[in-house]
Amino acid sequence: MDLTDNAKKIFENIKGFISNNNYKILEVRECFCKLEGIITETSFNNLDIAHGGYIFGLADTAGGIAAMSTGKKVVTINSSISYIKPAKGDRLIAIAECIQKGSTICTYEIKIYNTKEELVSFAVMTYRYIK
Repeated sequence: MDLTDNAKKIFENIKGFISNNNYKILEVRECFCKLEGIITETSFNNLDIAHGGYIFGLADTAGGIAAMSTGKKVVTINSSISYIKPAKGDRLIAIAECIQKGSTICTYEIKIYNTKEELVSFAVMTYRYIK
């Protein structure tokens, strides 16, 4: 990972929701994150595909980590997600990239792919920097 010292401190303490949902950081650089979601039985909905909430969490986590890679802490203030196709397989990959960065608010585009590199979901997340 290529991170600033401030961002490294944030990522050393990742726990709770992120670790409980088997999200793993693959790559982080300023304003970018590639995050893997390992799909397990607890990730499924009643149709045996990844639950929409699991996918949403993956998107929000990837965007939030990308936003925090600047060394600032953030909270989500707005989000939109589209589910394009069923998320099947044993893992998903979320790629978050900045599309707007201001002094108090930033917006990220997050694309989520299955193991066949097919787009399964697309999200836009807006974050507010906090002190």
